Amino acid sequence: QVQVEESGGGLVQPGGSLRLSCVVSGRIISLYAMGWHRQAPGNQRELVARLGNDGTTTYADSVKGRFTISGDLDQDSVTLQMDSLKPEDTAVYYCNVLALTSAPGVEEDYWGQGTQVSVSS
Repeated sequence: QVQVEESGGGLVQPGGSLRLSCVVSGRIISLYAMGWHRQAPGNQRELVARLGNDGTTTYADSVKGRFTISGDLDQDSVTLQMDSLKPEDTAVYYCNVLALTSAPGVEEDYWGQGTQVSVSS
């Protein structure tokens, strides 16, 4: 079993900042990537940011320059620093983990329960 635990989120005014954290635990053989997706009402879930096990980062165009993903996959954790938040950033944010949990086997996606981020004055 793999557990993905998120923390952070909440309500903030436009221009403010929030910090999300994610920790994964369980029987993991290899951790390939950790990141964050978000889903706003009526929209599809979309990638926000991802950190690969080689240190590469990927960001959605809409958050580049405002959000920063960091972490240590050897420590099974990742953090998303969100600055200059906008109302359109309002969504449920989900931590996503790409991991291999059995051998032989293939890597699979695991998801957290989600945490609400609301940006409003």
